[in-house]
Amino acid sequence: MGLKKIRWYDPALVAVKVAAARILARILPSGDKPIVLVGGNLGEKYEDNASVFHTYLTRERPDLKTYWLYDRSSNYVKREGIRNAVPLGSFRNYVLFFRADYTFHGHSILYDLAPGIDPYIHHNKKTIMTHISHGIEGFKKILIQPEDVPLLRRTDYFNCASDYERDIKLNGWGFPPEKLIITGMARFDRLEPDSPAPEVRNILVMMTWREWLFGLTDEQFMESEYFRRTVGMLEDPGIRRLIRERGLHVKVALHPFMKRFESVFRNLPGSSRIRFVSFDEISVKEEVIRADMLLTDYTSVSWDFLYQNKPIIFYMFDQEELEEKRGTYLDLDGDLYGYKARTAEEVTNLLDRITAGANTNPFYEKAPHYFGYFDRENCRRLADKVIGPVPSEDRPPMMARKTVPAE
Repeated sequence: MGLKKIRWYDPALVAVKVAAARILARILPSGDKPIVLVGGNLGEKYEDNASVFHTYLTRERPDLKTYWLYDRSSNYVKREGIRNAVPLGSFRNYVLFFRADYTFHGHSILYDLAPGIDPYIHHNKKTIMTHISHGIEGFKKILIQPEDVPLLRRTDYFNCASDYERDIKLNGWGFPPEKLIITGMARFDRLEPDSPAPEVRNILVMMTWREWLFGLTDEQFMESEYFRRTVGMLEDPGIRRLIRERGLHVKVALHPFMKRFESVFRNLPGSSRIRFVSFDEISVKEEVIRADMLLTDYTSVSWDFLYQNKPIIFYMFDQEELEEKRGTYLDLDGDLYGYKARTAEEVTNLLDRITAGANTNPFYEKAPHYFGYFDRENCRRLADKVIGPVPSEDRPPMMARKTVPAE
């Protein structure tokens, strides 16, 4: 299933642009710096590993000409002052794609770097392409669509956070070992490892999506277990009491696919201390730092909380359905790195314990198994491995050790 709407004439338009771009890319003179393209989140947000790595390259690698690819319908590029940003699907996008020495993408070449490129990917034999993922693998088994096959085959490197993740991509995905590189997760360069809050008062709630919910009418969605259990938890009297009595602040970040149901959540009778926000309204990379704990089902953002030694509650009301319809790499009964709850009552009891003083993650001892590095040098390692170290003559006078600090 495509993640972007395609107009009937788009394939023909892409074919024309690609043909012209290939010709122009061959005749244009080579620049004095290698060209690097970076994209992620379908170009819709400056988030995740792709954005952190892009920031690193622009700050620390003056020897490179680095570009960011973005969705032209978004407005974050101007707001955040991102230089050398190129609209996805533009003619310049395709010219740069065929001229680039290196590309890095967080989701897919098709959605992050060059829309509609899958039938023509074999024409680009020059560029070294690296998939840097948008989270550590574990909860959802990979779903490979037909259009993904040539793109995955063409990708030169797949970044891994640790030996644990490399094993998944080697044995679970079947990728060749020479394509798997362990350099750490770029976005963790912004996080301070083992940095729990003194007390838990700010709670981030993030529930991920299920692909079997696509195609439901509004009425069917509101009758689904996913909706009923999520809303039921947020309206649970015990949880509401804890929020009120302990002065908790709860921010519920709605998944992008929940956009058409936002009004349903925002109109829930409730509390001034529970705030619903859409994916467009927040910066997840900032929220994982601000929040003192995470309440989720199985979002990959939970890895960021483990890295910081912050408490996590996994509310897994539909574990069996997930295991049957999608499958997981983690053993959800033995490998979780946070508290597990199956009912709203269990969530309430765990929240009571955490907000009463249990401000750290009791499963933090598992962190070294899932994370290969805690030194905040992941971006440098990734760049050095794929591109090579910065030449001494181009090295900034004072290269910051903590390469992409939190703002």
